[in-house]
Amino acid sequence: MRKLFSLLFCFFLLSLHAQEPEKLNATEIFQEIKKLNFLGSVLYIGAHPDDENTRLISYFSNEKNARTAYLSLTRGDGGQNLIGPELREQLGLIRTQELLAARRIDGGEQFFTRANDFGYSKTPEETLEIWDKEKVLSDVVWIIRNFKPDVIINRFDHRTAGSTHGHHTSSALLSLEAFDAAANSNKFPDQLNFTETHQTKRAYFNTSPWFYGGEEAFQEASKDRFISFDTGVYFPLLGLSNPEISSLSRSQHQSQGFGSTGSRGRQMEYLEPIKGDTIRSQDIFKGIDTSWKKLKDGAKIGEILNEVEENYSFTDPAASIPKLLEAYKLIQKLPNEHWRELKTKEIKNIIYASTGLFLEAVASQASATPKDSVSINLEAINRSDFPVSLSSVELSPNNSKIKAEAELKNNEDWQNEIVLKVPKETPYTTPYWLEEESNNGMYIVKNRELIGLPETPMLTKAIFHLKFSEVSLSFEKPIIYKYNDAVFGETYQPFEIIPEISLAFEDDVIIFENEKSKKVSVKLTSGKANVQGEISLSAGKNWNIKPDNHKFQLQQKGSSVTVTFEVNPPKDQEETFIIPTATINGEEFSEKLISIDYKHIPKQNLVVPSKLKVARLELERKGELIGYIEGAGDVVPESLEQIGYRVNKLNVASISQASLQKYDAVVLGIRALNTVDALKFKQQALFDYVKNGGNLIVQYNTNRGLVTENTSPFPLELSRDRVTDETAEVRFLAEEHPILNSPNKITEKDFENWVQERGLYFPDSWSEEFTPILSMNDKNETPKNGSLMVAKYGEGYFIYTGLSFFRQFPVGVPGAYRLFANMISIGKQ
Repeated sequence: MRKLFSLLFCFFLLSLHAQEPEKLNATEIFQEIKKLNFLGSVLYIGAHPDDENTRLISYFSNEKNARTAYLSLTRGDGGQNLIGPELREQLGLIRTQELLAARRIDGGEQFFTRANDFGYSKTPEETLEIWDKEKVLSDVVWIIRNFKPDVIINRFDHRTAGSTHGHHTSSALLSLEAFDAAANSNKFPDQLNFTETHQTKRAYFNTSPWFYGGEEAFQEASKDRFISFDTGVYFPLLGLSNPEISSLSRSQHQSQGFGSTGSRGRQMEYLEPIKGDTIRSQDIFKGIDTSWKKLKDGAKIGEILNEVEENYSFTDPAASIPKLLEAYKLIQKLPNEHWRELKTKEIKNIIYASTGLFLEAVASQASATPKDSVSINLEAINRSDFPVSLSSVELSPNNSKIKAEAELKNNEDWQNEIVLKVPKETPYTTPYWLEEESNNGMYIVKNRELIGLPETPMLTKAIFHLKFSEVSLSFEKPIIYKYNDAVFGETYQPFEIIPEISLAFEDDVIIFENEKSKKVSVKLTSGKANVQGEISLSAGKNWNIKPDNHKFQLQQKGSSVTVTFEVNPPKDQEETFIIPTATINGEEFSEKLISIDYKHIPKQNLVVPSKLKVARLELERKGELIGYIEGAGDVVPESLEQIGYRVNKLNVASISQASLQKYDAVVLGIRALNTVDALKFKQQALFDYVKNGGNLIVQYNTNRGLVTENTSPFPLELSRDRVTDETAEVRFLAEEHPILNSPNKITEKDFENWVQERGLYFPDSWSEEFTPILSMNDKNETPKNGSLMVAKYGEGYFIYTGLSFFRQFPVGVPGAYRLFANMISIGKQ
């Protein structure tokens, strides 16, 4: 079992992501040889995607040649998305892939715990209560025991409780506790059935000007307790400086808008020793043996690899293969299992690249269902004079096999075809941490050996068995799908196992604002040809659905049909889920296939239970037509349409005071004043619209990076005030104000079942023209009164709100809809 996990852990890069196969050039091969000859490792630990210091990761990986990894405790599920509408789990999936893209650039590896990013937290105590501290700690220990770092570097300071994000401080606290626990056999002893204890040598805190409030304060601060070194090194073989590589890596975080411009020259980094043997040296590996001599029977391997490095030919990398094979055979005899398996992986990849080998298994279609048969085109080519022969190729999971017995002569392409028969029990291609429904703080992962991995290990693969002279080596390659795009050329995507039928509602939430029935449509998409059956819907007992079922027939794979049901809600306010069930040949399906496709990451599939949240609300509204200015991405426009409004998305460049007059309200999307540059020229038109009787609703913006200083017609100062407890008491400061009474009477009940937070970036000072409506605060904090501000301006109303409607609408929180309807309706007869 230990060996199985180690293989999963070391070969996680061959996971379900599929991009163009890596083809190392001679310079990159030489860099890998240097890394092969270095037996030191660094684990960098933070809380979220984007917390990592890509300069340090690149520096240790490319300058020091150390095995370097970033452990992000979460997948960033609780943040915002600047490139699309995906939030929560889907956003976490995007950010996971962005981190992997970053690591492919800076040379690091990537790991995660099961912690769910539930949003901003003000204290580590709150964070660790929601996360389940012992489970997250066990995950950190598990990763340390398997990665076996010599050095741990914390992104955050363990001494800053209450002064920064609770997730940040928690990551540092857990890191230091895991430092000791990983070496203690009495801690999480169940893990020792799969791995062994490990004692990390030393731990550091990676400080920077950010922790001092700016560069000037940092320059003035004493640095006596720090070690420092220059990470601005230039790599002539790569033609890039380390900061340039770092910026390319950082720029992969596109969903967060973290595009970065490369720099050159001196870039100092500072580390504070905080645990272990705190040797004060610019070399964090000083006193740690990072040579092959550290291993029993390893000295000879080091001698051979030193010779390979000294005699390496950039014009003929294959000249190194005889010595590499000699070292490979010695590595197989190492008694140390960890280093044997790790270095076997590394040296095999170098041998593969040095021969110019290209091995590929391409499916004839992009996906298959369990029990399907798919043709797989195999290709193998050796682009060197070194003698390589292909013995056989087998497929997993069904173990189809062909014997090749082919000599791979220089640049002579070998191709063949084999059939993959997908077993009935093959699981769908979906992220392992999303297979079970998560709770607020933790993902549920039943398979111990998957914990820590960034992705699900590849489900379908081809194993090529080769001989290099007389040495047998096998290489696993994911089965992929590729096609020629008229614009982008050769395009790769994962080959995936999908359900026979996908059942997708047109909406995630449908709101019934009265007793009238609504049409509910379900789109059925076939995962294979010739699919037929019937579909029915089920819901709470007070909901009536007609007809009982629809029959369907889909002849072509990928074809779709939409069927419609009529849903009658109950008389009183009530919520339920509608669940679809398709029956095909006696087998029931209730899954939805979601595809996430952005150019900067591999295409991702997510298979989840299909369900539709429906809510019968006691809701009235005034007004009909809304103008919406999109910001950083949300589903507020679609949500307003759910309750009967007509919503036009506005082109900011073309708006004028006259063009806005037809709207009953104009709404700015989240962070619009941070992200829409054209608004700096249109604020006066918006204010004139209000002055002449309009209703302008501005949703939350951050107080940094505003495109205009004029966020409001009256003085209004944004702050970083927020209320992160979604259950925090909400008090009414202006109980008689129309916004709490018309057309819907707002009560405490309307603030029940909110998710993730109450709101964020509230104003903390304002002019007398504003009326604060609500008061709320997190535990042990002063009241925050700026979550909903209303000002009469001329004949109209200006409303600023930091309440997180953008999180409440997608999950159908009734009170959020009722309050927003009042905001739109204010001032209307």
